[in-house]
Amino acid sequence: MILYTPLSSYDIYPTEETSLNNNQHVISYGGRKLYVKQTSAHNFEVLQVMSTDPADFLNDNFQPGTILSLKEPL
Repeated sequence: MILYTPLSSYDIYPTEETSLNNNQHVISYGGRKLYVKQTSAHNFEVLQVMSTDPADFLNDNFQPGTILSLKEPL
């Protein structure tokens, strides 16, 4: 079976139940969908850009490892 998805195979088929991470989310930030990890109530670390626009991958504001601050927690 072939899955066409921007998520990694580890996110779809986790190896153990403990590897499921509740602090990872897909959010919309600046009009772009980002796969992020929540580090605190208002801060998120970018893990992956989920876009079909090549310019989004060149934007320094959305590079993996960048910390984003949101006014309201998820």
